[in-house]
Amino acid sequence: MSDTHLPKRAKALPAPLLAELPHADVVFHAGDWVDTATLDLLQSHSRRLVGVYGNNDGPQLRARLPEVAYADLDGLRFAVVHETGTAQGREARCAARFPDTDVLVFGHSHIPWDTTAPTGLRLLNPGSPTDRRRQPHCTYMTATVDGGTLTDVELHRLPPR
Repeated sequence: MSDTHLPKRAKALPAPLLAELPHADVVFHAGDWVDTATLDLLQSHSRRLVGVYGNNDGPQLRARLPEVAYADLDGLRFAVVHETGTAQGREARCAARFPDTDVLVFGHSHIPWDTTAPTGLRLLNPGSPTDRRRQPHCTYMTATVDGGTLTDVELHRLPPR
């Protein structure tokens, strides 16, 4: 997930997203939490949390989270960052910035994104579960890592609040 913007854009995380937490081995959050309560909630309800701060996150969150986070899952190398710049040229820019990464999870735009750079880097933006902006739905993603391969990447649309 990314761009939860609590409590400014919603009062709480959507129930369908919260229901997924016990089933996830790892939860990624690509920044713009806005409040520390969401970080505390995800830390207490996740087996493992990998998160970064975003441009809307203040000093308390920046003190607890890195700008870029890395995780190795079954031999698959993940990086998480909030911003990647404009859509044009994103794959080449990110492949150059993260040459030793297999999957890059990012946020900021609130626009779901799933592409693969010519180098093989997979770029995933789950959108936002609380602030759809100009998108038709609030969203989050799930995926499976099996034998060092990313499979079953699914964008989940959340019902209107």
